Amino acid sequence: MENGGKELKMKALTFYGKRDLRYEEVEIPEIQNVKDVIIKVKAAGICGSDIARYRSLGPYVPGMVWGHEFAGEITAAGPEVENVAVGDHVACCPTLVCHQCGCCQSGHPAGCGSLNTIGAYVPGAFAEYIRMPSDTVVKMPEGMTFEEGALAEPAAVAIHGLYRTEIQMGYEVAVVGCGNIGLMCIAWAKAFGAKKIYAMDISDAHLKMAAHFGADVLINTAEVDFYEAIREYSDGVDLAVESAGNPYTAARVLGLPRKGGEVVYMGIPYADVSVPRFYFEKIMRNELRVKGSWCTVSAPYPGKEWMNAVDYIGNHKVQVADMISHRAPLSKGPEIFEEILEHPEAFGKVMLYPELDV
Repeated sequence: MENGGKELKMKALTFYGKRDLRYEEVEIPEIQNVKDVIIKVKAAGICGSDIARYRSLGPYVPGMVWGHEFAGEITAAGPEVENVAVGDHVACCPTLVCHQCGCCQSGHPAGCGSLNTIGAYVPGAFAEYIRMPSDTVVKMPEGMTFEEGALAEPAAVAIHGLYRTEIQMGYEVAVVGCGNIGLMCIAWAKAFGAKKIYAMDISDAHLKMAAHFGADVLINTAEVDFYEAIREYSDGVDLAVESAGNPYTAARVLGLPRKGGEVVYMGIPYADVSVPRFYFEKIMRNELRVKGSWCTVSAPYPGKEWMNAVDYIGNHKVQVADMISHRAPLSKGPEIFEEILEHPEAFGKVMLYPELDV
């Protein structure tokens, strides 16, 4: 994109190293392929994985435009784009797949060997504009806010994980870790027909939010044994969801299901997981079904996770916007990340807005 021979610039958050996030000018993206769209970013959420990477891991590519949870308005479209048009308000799947490998061709795009997420090796959404393949884009229903659209991605994470299980009407579900993904799991487990939901966390503030999102029983696990805690209420649950991403909880979640029950792992522990024998034996003795869940996509890509997330949120069948605790201009991103590290308990979902900098 040019203007009088000069390249147009935009503002973005670029990630250079651990705790090194910068607000600076970068080139505005242009249409490269016939099915590309350019999206003006209206709202972009900070993911828990962003916090972990900012604190401990650093970028995949130094200087990359960061961020992957967003919604916006289409401002340009390639000549073969058919599913959306300029002016449409859209949510967008940030997970990119090749569409050619065995996993993609067999209807399992989450297993794609070339799976990539925007903000890793290609520019992300903490920016004024972003280029995306049009098949990642889901048109939002009339009246759906851009904030709600940006929440479709963490919602799709929870929905994808629940689709990996056999959850059905009448299930009892335990959700371990009531951060943003845990809250999404609670809200969507209700939508899937769960009869009773146990929320487990070491934070009373998180548990209070869990109750707001539909949890029936709140258990502070700071000083209690998981196995004994759940059995004060029942002989175990049908499904246990690990959404804390903590090595301690990743081991002990195996003690929550009753015989023949299920465990699904959605949290990512950034350390080795040591499983005490008592909990490991539950897999065999209780004949548990243990599943892992990765990203948000299924066939037909980007999947029913995305269609249902946008439909249910956009048409107010599931309410999720209350998890937003802070709103800030994109320019305040570096400060916000540092504040989250300093006071993690004070923050729920944080939304950044490029237009507030104009």
